[in-house]
Amino acid sequence: MRASRLVTLLLLLQNRGRMTAEQLAEELEVSVRTVYRDVQALGAAGIPLYGDAGHAGGYRLVDGYRTRLTGLTADEAQAAFLAALPGAAAELGLGEALATARLKLRAALPAELREHAGRIQERFLLDAPGWYGDPDDTPHLAAVAEAVWARRAVLLRYRRWRAPEEIERRVEPYGLVLKAGRWYLVADGPTGIRTYRIDQIVGLHGLDDGFAVPHGFDLGAYWAGYLADFRARLHTGEALVRLTPEGARRLGVARAGDGWTEARVPIESVDHAHGEFLRLGTDVVVLAPAELRDRIAATVRTLAARYAEDPSADGTSGRVG
Repeated sequence: MRASRLVTLLLLLQNRGRMTAEQLAEELEVSVRTVYRDVQALGAAGIPLYGDAGHAGGYRLVDGYRTRLTGLTADEAQAAFLAALPGAAAELGLGEALATARLKLRAALPAELREHAGRIQERFLLDAPGWYGDPDDTPHLAAVAEAVWARRAVLLRYRRWRAPEEIERRVEPYGLVLKAGRWYLVADGPTGIRTYRIDQIVGLHGLDDGFAVPHGFDLGAYWAGYLADFRARLHTGEALVRLTPEGARRLGVARAGDGWTEARVPIESVDHAHGEFLRLGTDVVVLAPAELRDRIAATVRTLAARYAEDPSADGTSGRVG
């Protein structure tokens, strides 16, 4: 552990120039006294660094010195591919490896490219999950990731929406996908290659059985096909609607002018469309199918009747608590 910390300290000085003991201690998550000892150890090993006293002082490497310790370990190389998603790397247990990989990559760059990379990191941030979704509870994610790395089969207990609601299967995990902040496992099992939500895994036992991914299998291509099939199954019907300019904008429908626009839009089901169109309020009028139009009309009548009632008629005062 100390050897890794010494390399990180050296790379920090190489990338950032002069740093105080307090700054190094904060970056390395150790005490200032530990930093002093580490600096002495690097000096004893022949690393040309020195310290400046005073308010603007700190440790720095001799001008022109560059370490050649920039090779990536296996974990760091894996983490480098998740550099745009630090949260995902941390969930997979690669947070520390990602930080070290970034330092090594920056250290290997020429000075002008290091400066450019620094500006990118300062000015752009990717935050993939949506606004309103709570983080998934994924206690088995690390174990699944380990099985994916090692190409080892697992026995999982999985909760699904149809009966039987809980199943147990031996599967061979091919890969992990992070979609809109949610983790999915792509694995081969008794019913072929399937997709499993990691937060629905309620139990997992690693097996010693190794496996080989079939020749030609491509995780990206599989996922693209899975999404296309999902969308095809999702929108099995359509509705004929009239939209205000605002309604057309919210649904992403091309407007036919400054007034109302008539359009056919795909829907998943009457139940789902009922809720989605109600969110548009007075910006939409459903013309067909008749079942959907009647459902929305009935809901509107119920809402109108409830809002016409005296809010104090049930004896409540409207106070909270």
